[in-house]
Amino acid sequence: MLQKKLLIIVFSYHHNNTEKIAKVMADVLNAQIKTPPEIEPEEIPDYDLVGFGSGIYSAKHDESLLELADELPKVDNKNVFIFSTAGITGKSKSSKDHATLREKLQSKGYNIVDEFQCKGFNTNSFLKLFGGMNKGRPNSRDLKNAEEFAWSLKKTLN
Repeated sequence: MLQKKLLIIVFSYHHNNTEKIAKVMADVLNAQIKTPPEIEPEEIPDYDLVGFGSGIYSAKHDESLLELADELPKVDNKNVFIFSTAGITGKSKSSKDHATLREKLQSKGYNIVDEFQCKGFNTNSFLKLFGGMNKGRPNSRDLKNAEEFAWSLKKTLN
């Protein structure tokens, strides 16, 4: 069987919450991890599956990821997935949080195969005055969920 070429693009900086999730997924998928500045938009179509992830800031992914999505070339049904960590999570919340990135990717012809979100330690704005929110997240259960998510992606690839 031909080896699939997989990439995870992640922007994670406050507490490296999203990077922890990306590393777990990359281990399962045997994927490279790069940050938005490390990738040229023209390279993306060379991959069989690409993940796009960051923390959620003001109900959307980091600007660097959104700008990269704007620069992507048009493709025909290329498989991608979206992931994030956020202070507040839930099915409808993640759908809203991912909407901007999802719309940008779909408008360029990318097929969103799945999406993942879990809680992340959040010390943005006034929260830092109270010691933050979701201390210790992502935790071992979140990492296990990310691992199971990656295994399900791997199954859909094969």
